[in-house]
Amino acid sequence: MILKNKVALITGGAGGIGLATAKLFLEEGAKGVAIVDFSEENLKMAEETLGSEKVLYIQADVSKAEEVKNYTNKVKAELGKIDVLFLNAGMEGVVKPMEHYPEETFDQVMAVNVKGVWLGMKYAFPIMKSDGGGSVVITSSVAGLRGTAQVSAYVGSKHATIGLMRVGALEGAPDKIRVNSIHPSPVDNRMMRSLEDGFAPGMGDTVKENFTKMIPLGRYAANEDIADLALFLASDKSKFITGATYVIDGGFTV
Repeated sequence: MILKNKVALITGGAGGIGLATAKLFLEEGAKGVAIVDFSEENLKMAEETLGSEKVLYIQADVSKAEEVKNYTNKVKAELGKIDVLFLNAGMEGVVKPMEHYPEETFDQVMAVNVKGVWLGMKYAFPIMKSDGGGSVVITSSVAGLRGTAQVSAYVGSKHATIGLMRVGALEGAPDKIRVNSIHPSPVDNRMMRSLEDGFAPGMGDTVKENFTKMIPLGRYAANEDIADLALFLASDKSKFITGATYVIDGGFTV
């Protein structure tokens, strides 16, 4: 019960990693969990899956300042505080070389993956400061540590989140706010199905097989693997860790 009496806010909370993390946080004693997601349909499915009165469901676009301000204030008003901020919302964009990459898609990926993280910290920090600090966990990717052809927006956005994490760690430290990022290799969920099909339309299974061969532990990560790491960084078990990049990739980047 390492999250006993803590309140967590998870963006992208109705997706694979977010939902697995919400479930784990509840199991580990969280006083309340706020799930923020863009999709109302996914939020309804999450509500059916979790079935807990401790969960607050909020539909919001994480790239819009007013909506981020509203969701942070709503969590404070209804759950009392924010101890854990899991900035997990993200989108993959499309698979195309830079010369053919749509500018509007590039802008959208950056808005969600980068601006969404910045806005989340911007509006949650004052609340967390007033309650004595807490932990911010940012979902980046191994794509934030290396290059991959044809996914320029995604790779660029995930590199950018590392910079935001480091600034957040420095600015949050005086108020006992820790900020760290996690960097998964391919995770067995919807986003990877989209990317697999993007790299080779109609041959996603072959792409998955090839990616798997590049992972020394021989499999994709499960959503629950990422949730376990998020739990550690959210809890007081990591109380002296901030400004760190946590790679969780089965050896993919070795």
